[in-house]
Amino acid sequence: MKVFEYLNELEHERVIFCSNPEIGLKSIIAIHSTTLGPALGGVRMWPYRSEEEALLDVLRLSRGMTYKAATAGLNLGGGKAVIIGDPKKDKSEALFRAFGRFVDQLGGDYITAEDVGTDMEDMETILIETKWVCGVSPAHGGSGDPSPVTAYGVLQGMKAAVKLKMPDKELGDLSVAIQGLGSVGYHLAKYLRDLGSKIFGADIDPEANDIAAEELGVEIVSPDDIFDIECDIFSPCALGGVLNDDTIPRMKCKIVAGAANNQLADEKRHAEMIYKRGILYAPDFVINAGGLINVYNELIGEYNQERALRMTRGIYLNLLRIFQLAQENDMTPTEAASKAAIERIENIKKLGSRHWDKFIKR
Repeated sequence: MKVFEYLNELEHERVIFCSNPEIGLKSIIAIHSTTLGPALGGVRMWPYRSEEEALLDVLRLSRGMTYKAATAGLNLGGGKAVIIGDPKKDKSEALFRAFGRFVDQLGGDYITAEDVGTDMEDMETILIETKWVCGVSPAHGGSGDPSPVTAYGVLQGMKAAVKLKMPDKELGDLSVAIQGLGSVGYHLAKYLRDLGSKIFGADIDPEANDIAAEELGVEIVSPDDIFDIECDIFSPCALGGVLNDDTIPRMKCKIVAGAANNQLADEKRHAEMIYKRGILYAPDFVINAGGLINVYNELIGEYNQERALRMTRGIYLNLLRIFQLAQENDMTPTEAASKAAIERIENIKKLGSRHWDKFIKR
């Protein structure tokens, strides 16, 4: 693997390898950009098959956070962290405190939060060692679980996609297939149920399937069959890379709109494959910005959920603008979203020195 070649291609500012053999910590922190503000992004704990896989994941995820913050209009840069390990077996107080110490050494250039495999309790353990963490409980002045706000943002994005693709329809009239019924997928299904949508769902965790079926009336299918479901909207809400050479030809939907990061296995080629099939794709780093918006509200002052939800509703208009830009320039929505993000970053870069203390209250 040509690590430095890949780093240069994605233009990361810093990549930090964090190790504590006595405790079993193997972690990577990637800071992609701090042009707009400190790099904020969650820490993902996952049993990666190799250290190379973990590195590639954190590099892609951190760049996605840069674009997510930029398109959402936030004063934040992009970062991400991964901890190599099984979240069901390998968690410990010492592990997260050791990780927190590495975060603290960065002096606020990177701010962590929860992600796949980590939760609010883990963030509160990290908080013992550093103030540069978001997503802690309201008892600690935080916003708590960000997944309801993330799901709310995806809902707004779905409405924008429906307005463009099926202007004579309402979201409640349509069918949605959700891949991944964990925290965000569950809350998204709840919102859709309240609107009256028909919901299909699949998760690798049988318990998540049972809860969604019993509490929300989701029709459960196998994790592999979810790609073959005939539906109006396919919503990836699990891990990335699920839109690929195998799955895209199988999809029987009009819209792809979900919460997962890095849904496209190959950002350019698979965006074009979806585009040529006539399927409208809502770029993941635009539609799933609700969680980032939520924790951003912890940083800019006393957390207020209504303010966070109001900001998250802006995803609707953001996506409509992205879709319009894509149509006007005959490009995929992913290209249009990346173009908008890069233009904002380049314009702010011209201002010169950083001034984070103007809006970051920590």
